[in-house]
Amino acid sequence: MHDLEESYKTKDLIAQSQKNQEFSLPEIPSATEQDVIAYLRRSAKFAEMAAATERDALILSICEKLGINVSEEEWQEAGDVFRQKHKLWGIEETLAWLNQQRISVEEWSEGIRVELLDKKLKEYLFGAAVDGEYTLNRDRYARVALSQILVPDLATAWKIVQILREEHTSFCALALEYSKGKKSQENGGFVGIRYVVELLPEIAEAINNAKEGEIIGPVQSSLGYHVLKVEKWFPIELNQEVREQIINVSFQLWLQAWKDTKPLD
Repeated sequence: MHDLEESYKTKDLIAQSQKNQEFSLPEIPSATEQDVIAYLRRSAKFAEMAAATERDALILSICEKLGINVSEEEWQEAGDVFRQKHKLWGIEETLAWLNQQRISVEEWSEGIRVELLDKKLKEYLFGAAVDGEYTLNRDRYARVALSQILVPDLATAWKIVQILREEHTSFCALALEYSKGKKSQENGGFVGIRYVVELLPEIAEAINNAKEGEIIGPVQSSLGYHVLKVEKWFPIELNQEVREQIINVSFQLWLQAWKDTKPLD
């Protein structure tokens, strides 16, 4: 009986193989730049890319006016760091990577230069203000390990809160079952370690005085209703990572102010 079943399976496989041979996928030519632009438009990503392009143009223009430049040594060092990070140990590996990315050496090198100018401009504009910002808004730069369950309606959110407070099941299990947030649903509710300043204002306010392990919510935002759990608070200290975060936040606020005052075309 077992041999007979195996025989049928083999015949099915042969039949399927023959069917696949009869239908072959057409060869698709490599996408042109026009094809890529068309994809960005129909996938509603064109505005996002346009905004990033305008941002780089603004940075280059300001750096030119302020006389902010990148030295050859800085440029070379940044390129070496990039190659090490991406394990491009030699010329062959680097050229293969560039070919895969469909960019030239000059385009890759220019990208590194723009990134360096971006960092230099941020430091020029806000580097001296870091200590003052940290002193005034120290709590904004606390780090918190946070879990959430995001649902579209208040009734479901309250149901989840009640279940959690009565300890009928775990936060992880409920997140897997109910959460509409992609990342939190995939990770059993855990959304990662975040600076408070990175969170939605409604969430940052809600967890302000929360203790570790506490269930908070429902908290309403533009995304829906959040049920939150503070997993862990981390000590607040002004290290290099926090310093960069303060500069980046200050720069983003400055950029937003520029966009808000930018005249419409």
